[in-house]
Amino acid sequence: MGSEMCIRDRNQVAIITGGAGINGLGFATARLMAEQGAKVAILDLEGADPAGAAARLGEGHLGLVADVTDKASCDAAAAQVHAHFGRIDTLVNNAGITQPVKTLEITGADYDRILNVSLRGTLYMSQAVLPTLRAQQSGSIICISSVSAQRGGGILGGPHYSAAKAGVLGLARAMAREFGPENIRVNCITPGLIGTDIIKGKLTEEKKAEIAETIPLARLGRADDIAGACVFLASPLSTYCTGITLDVNGGMLIH
Repeated sequence: MGSEMCIRDRNQVAIITGGAGINGLGFATARLMAEQGAKVAILDLEGADPAGAAARLGEGHLGLVADVTDKASCDAAAAQVHAHFGRIDTLVNNAGITQPVKTLEITGADYDRILNVSLRGTLYMSQAVLPTLRAQQSGSIICISSVSAQRGGGILGGPHYSAAKAGVLGLARAMAREFGPENIRVNCITPGLIGTDIIKGKLTEEKKAEIAETIPLARLGRADDIAGACVFLASPLSTYCTGITLDVNGGMLIH
């Protein structure tokens, strides 16, 4: 099947939230999906320049300003994507933020900020595309969680980040059960420690090497590792997968 093995057809449309960061998981996923023939809509905050990120993918893609913590913004973005492309096939709920603090340091504002993006944003954006997916009787929603949701804390994220990402797992599984009869698949990916901008300046090279020694595949993850998993879950290769959690962590957590 070669490099064109995955995307269903040349008309598939994928929305990726938090996708404008050029070194991030979302943009890596957008780039790989575009290479596979999909039309991609990148959603992100204005300061992240989603239109500029979409332009980097080549012609025929879309970049929209959207705030996943605002339901009206999510609904408007989904409507714009549908009006522009005529359909929506895949949603990648990638938007998320982290904060490296301990339990007793978490304020109410911290808690709200982290959960609003990762968990509320996953709900709102899913709600925004589901009417279209139901009308089509097909679609794939991919939710980016984290190994920190499984192992009880991460290297950088605080307990509220773990809670938010664990909530994503529960929400996705519930949606998978609810919408499976309508041929809508909902799955999660749990990345391990990935070398993106989210860890930039937070770990020394020595610390990265130390962590890599504890990982069976002996390296930190790359954004493209997550992108490949997203393309798989968007493709016909995974049509009998729903409600699953796909670990992409190099063996950091084997369970």
